[in-house]
Amino acid sequence: MTRHQASLRHLLAAAMIATLMIGAAALPARADDAAMNESQIIHRLLPTVVNIHVQKVEAVTPPTAAAATVDAPATDSAKLASEGATTIKGYVGSGFIIDPSGLIVTNYHVVDGAYLIVVTLSDGTRLEGTVTSASKLADLALVQVKADHPLPAAHWGDSDTLQVGDQVFAAGNPFGLGLTVTGGIVSALNRNIMNSPYDDLIQTDATLNHGNSGGPLFDMQGNVIGVDSTIISPTTGSVGLGFAIPSNSAHFVVDQLRTYGWVHPGWIGVKVQTMTDEIAAAMGLAQSEGSVVSWVLSGGPAMKAGLQVRDVILQFDGRTPSDERALLRAIAHTSAGVATSIVVLRDGKRLTLPLTVDAWPRNQWEALDAPAPILRPNNPVPPHLGLTLAPILPADKTKLGLVDDLKGVQVTNVVKDSDPATRGMTAGDVILRVQDKPVTTPAEVWAGVDAVRAEKRDFVMMLIYPKVRTVPGPEWVALRLVAKDKIASGG
Repeated sequence: MTRHQASLRHLLAAAMIATLMIGAAALPARADDAAMNESQIIHRLLPTVVNIHVQKVEAVTPPTAAAATVDAPATDSAKLASEGATTIKGYVGSGFIIDPSGLIVTNYHVVDGAYLIVVTLSDGTRLEGTVTSASKLADLALVQVKADHPLPAAHWGDSDTLQVGDQVFAAGNPFGLGLTVTGGIVSALNRNIMNSPYDDLIQTDATLNHGNSGGPLFDMQGNVIGVDSTIISPTTGSVGLGFAIPSNSAHFVVDQLRTYGWVHPGWIGVKVQTMTDEIAAAMGLAQSEGSVVSWVLSGGPAMKAGLQVRDVILQFDGRTPSDERALLRAIAHTSAGVATSIVVLRDGKRLTLPLTVDAWPRNQWEALDAPAPILRPNNPVPPHLGLTLAPILPADKTKLGLVDDLKGVQVTNVVKDSDPATRGMTAGDVILRVQDKPVTTPAEVWAGVDAVRAEKRDFVMMLIYPKVRTVPGPEWVALRLVAKDKIASGG
């Protein structure tokens, strides 16, 4: 190797070392820039977040989600005592400003039953708040405060673009300690925790504690992509899972509340259930897809379109909902008067039915409660399924609470731990149909069951008008006809 070659080699080596050193020095700088950008975003957004303190009469059931209890000041207790009450408690929650006029979004359960609402801004200013409108089912409420200047407002993001693993941060008032920020990722999407028929929650590992309810879940661009609302914990503490209402659902509800004062959802007059593997087996279907119709309201849009009980809804407005919750959300988000179509499976054939969406009758919407119960694991039962049946006499109709001239067979006893018992059936229920056939006598019920057994199906479908109704109307139940071990062994 010549001296010139050696010198050139040394120069190249030095250049490589210098490049590596420059690269190594640049990495911390990029991390610092990212951290600075995140802190700047958070600093810019904190003025949009508020702490909420409310006073409630002790008799009001405390919130079950992320709201904390604090002792009420003696002056507040004395005030309400003079008005006839004796015991007062304070609760804390969170919220965020969506309009410079001082309009704030929070959870319904934070302000439910409150006689006094105090909102604390990020600069420490305390303002009295008033609930302008709310939705119990959506667990959202609007609170108005009056400030002497426009307030900074947060911006809605698009929760449909979220993916598991995306970074997010939550801001709120945990334990009433004041404005606090926690960070994490999106842990899961479309979670159903049985809070409503429309559950589509974001699960996050950004720490949520009691008092975070109603606070915003931000993405890293500073947009609100969720409303922190619920904690599921195995203890009375906050160690557990945190959930937020997706921004697209919350934004829809908030717009409806601002426009109408209530949610004013689209409505077609139908009750649907999840198509479970058991129900699919009872219907002779190869796959458990779509949502099965358990009730069609007389005179409603669905009945006018020709929808029938036992139809399986596959598509609505050209879209294929992932489950019955997605179907209900799609219907609710459709404006009244919109002409669309619905695709159903009936007797093995796909049908497309023209449909015009109507506005949900307000009195029925406000009475809406919980979704149909999910079918639970069960035990083998004898041939009579663990049911004792009797015909319905005229004198029984009032006792059974029958409406709309419903006809069926009453259940007078359910064997403890039987399959019907584990699925929620009880004495006082009324069986309206077995598979697709209406029944009015016990003999017709057992004939329908025997016919399904003859087809060698594992489950039989019954349309039940339950004694205990969390939601108006009947619901489908699939009852097991063979023992679990026989199914597992293929016998």
